[in-house]
Amino acid sequence: MPHFVKDIEEIQKRARQKIEDGAVTSSYALDKDKVVEILNEALATEIVCVLRYMHHYFMATGVHGKTAAAEFKEHADQEREHADELAERIQQLGGKPDFNPKSLLERSVSHYVEGESLADMIREDLVAERVVIDVYREMIRYFGDKDSTTRKLIEHLLAEEEEHASDLSDLMYIVNPSTGETEMQDPGTEIGENDEEETMDRGNGQKQQRNANGKNQNDGSPRRQPEPAHEPGTTGRVMARRGRNDLEPAKDDVALGGQSGSSRSVKITNKNRKNNAA
Repeated sequence: MPHFVKDIEEIQKRARQKIEDGAVTSSYALDKDKVVEILNEALATEIVCVLRYMHHYFMATGVHGKTAAAEFKEHADQEREHADELAERIQQLGGKPDFNPKSLLERSVSHYVEGESLADMIREDLVAERVVIDVYREMIRYFGDKDSTTRKLIEHLLAEEEEHASDLSDLMYIVNPSTGETEMQDPGTEIGENDEEETMDRGNGQKQQRNANGKNQNDGSPRRQPEPAHEPGTTGRVMARRGRNDLEPAKDDVALGGQSGSSRSVKITNKNRKNNAA
């Protein structure tokens, strides 16, 4: 027990030394500057991934465009969170997070490729994720037990990068559900500009074919005539003709002052009839 107390006293003594280093104590077994450099490379990598994913989010079109765009946006948001966590750890170690855009691509282990089609975007994102996965595994081995806090941080990032790669693979390839084996690339991810033009041409050809058949065209073919509008207050039903000129008003209409079809006309008629009877 006295030996333990002696160790505690030694720890307290060391804690008072270089107090300005904050979380970094004399027992830290790694080169702090080297660790900060490694983490700044990871920070640059995450920022490049955010930029690439956001570009793909706004440019995703085609059959699977909306689905892929939602995936791109989710990944971009998570990569941004990764960048925040890395920057915070760098600051804890007494370093300075490097957000300088001038050297961003030089420090990043990932690449920035825009892609010419939806399939290109998914493929480039998938390749980038696979690169990051391997690099982060190397970082985890480097930190080991000498910096367990940073190791756990990278392990957390690695788990989400692996999830991203799995999501992108599901977008790109069709998997046999019974065997779990990848069978082929999803045809929907390969629809490009030429395919869209072909689809439009095919649609225009069908429209022209309908025109040639005379449907909905002003070519003399009989059309259904619209029914004439009826006046307010009438039922709209066609009345049987009584052998008189349609322009000649009926006797009842004359007596009612031309207000046939209304309740007011009926009351006037009944009143007139009573007066005549008197």
